[in-house]
Amino acid sequence: MFHLLEMPNLLLLPFFPMLPIFTSAIFNGQQQHPMADPCYDEHGSPRRCVPEFVNAAFNKEVQVSSTCGRPASRNCDATDPKKSHPPTYLTDLNTAGNMTCWRSETFPRHSTQNATLTLSLGKKFEVTYVSLQFCSPRPESVAIYKSMDYGKNWVPYQFYSTQCRRQYGKPNRSTPCTLDGRPSAQDLDNSPVLQDWLTATDVRVVFSRPHLGNKDTEATDESPGFYYSVGEFQVGGRCKCNGHASRCGKDKEGRLVCDCKHNTEGPECDRCKPFHYDRPWQRATAREANECMACTCNLHARRCRFNMELYKLSGRKSGGVCLNCRHNTAGRHCHYCKEGFYRDTSRAITDRRACKACDCHPVGAAGKTCNQTTGQCPCKDGVTGLTCNRCAKGYQQSSSPIAPCIKIPAVVPTPALTSTEEPADCEQYCKPPKGNYKINLKKYCKKDFVVQVNVLEMEMVGSWAKFTVNILSVYKCKDDRVKRGDNLLWIHIKDLSCKCPKILLSRRYLVMGSSEGPGERPGLTADKNSVVIQWRDAWTRRLRKLQRREKKGKCLKP
Repeated sequence: MFHLLEMPNLLLLPFFPMLPIFTSAIFNGQQQHPMADPCYDEHGSPRRCVPEFVNAAFNKEVQVSSTCGRPASRNCDATDPKKSHPPTYLTDLNTAGNMTCWRSETFPRHSTQNATLTLSLGKKFEVTYVSLQFCSPRPESVAIYKSMDYGKNWVPYQFYSTQCRRQYGKPNRSTPCTLDGRPSAQDLDNSPVLQDWLTATDVRVVFSRPHLGNKDTEATDESPGFYYSVGEFQVGGRCKCNGHASRCGKDKEGRLVCDCKHNTEGPECDRCKPFHYDRPWQRATAREANECMACTCNLHARRCRFNMELYKLSGRKSGGVCLNCRHNTAGRHCHYCKEGFYRDTSRAITDRRACKACDCHPVGAAGKTCNQTTGQCPCKDGVTGLTCNRCAKGYQQSSSPIAPCIKIPAVVPTPALTSTEEPADCEQYCKPPKGNYKINLKKYCKKDFVVQVNVLEMEMVGSWAKFTVNILSVYKCKDDRVKRGDNLLWIHIKDLSCKCPKILLSRRYLVMGSSEGPGERPGLTADKNSVVIQWRDAWTRRLRKLQRREKKGKCLKP
């Protein structure tokens, strides 16, 4: 227990020395430097800050167990303002010439009845002292209790009595008024136990037995009774903000809360704001502000969580883990592209379009996942390209989705092409197409079939050359028997000798003709009037367009 300061009718009960910390005005809404924030230094770096030291009891309502004036007596009448002594006088503004006093009812001389004062502070405060200015002789015993949960549970704060063992069951000993020389004197910031000891939401004072001195032994049942009277009840302290706020104010619901800084929140700035979980919340100290740090998510996440294991592994620097990464990103910091996407190095990682879809070809690629750095899709044998969309050199397209590109077999020239004995009348017989051949609707509509073929082999049958071809695409056909797959193409030996058409094995051609095979032979026929030219991929789009126009009835023959 503390020594009681020997001042007339004044009981000052100090708990902890006031520390010189950066402060600002709180309840009057004014700061000493309106443009400066005490929670940050002149360079904008965070530092510890605390609200102004105040009398937390001022103008607060005090619940008392007893008040005089009901019924009225000669010295106290609750109905007469001049003679009333209500509990509001405990925390009002007093001056030396205008002391107002609360007064309890009068108790019999040997009564054991106590008087209790209960003060609710409205939020957690770090209490430095409790001061009582008596208007009557001081009680023989005073007990102070505190609550840290708004009156749900009470614990003893201090006992003061000349009869400690008899009154409270405690040994008679004096309590120092300062922390000087004590092991915990300079360790408030690092001592949760000491911090809790100073913290209170409510304070209760219990008066037991009047201080009668020698008159106590001389008193009889006919002796006058006693009462307790207090003119001023003060609780000195600071609004508890854990070093993260320089002022307290009322919120929209009228509750007293800290004006939190350092990315903290809560009534006591006792937790980090959402998305500021890169390191754990800590109370600010004189050495370190312990500001809550935002998670590093590269602008791709709105939520994160704290992971203590990662925090320890990083040397206590970073423990944030991003949640629900957006914009096709993944990873603890949303710092790489998720499966099925790759990094666009021309954009910053914080860009919404930093990750591009792999777009692997459904037939040419062996999977949908590409290299997340280069974007290269895994290609099947003989397939190449970033998205595996074309055959590699030395390979040609097939009709198989399993092996879309196959090796080109060795070129075997046809006898017609190697023969130097061309008919003498070839120039009058036909004219092979030269240069770029343009395909238009008129030419398309004149033909009975338009197909893309791959020439596989050839054999001579009488005066006809029979080519085995693989039809890769059908763009027009009057006969439903002409479908994709292996088929026959018949060309007369005279047309072949005059290079009308000119054709090689293991090549792809566009074939546009107007008749079927000779006689009863199945397949297609090409002659000097047919179009047989080496295939170009650029024709695909044009031919599909002509095909759609034909279906709409645009092909009207004269």
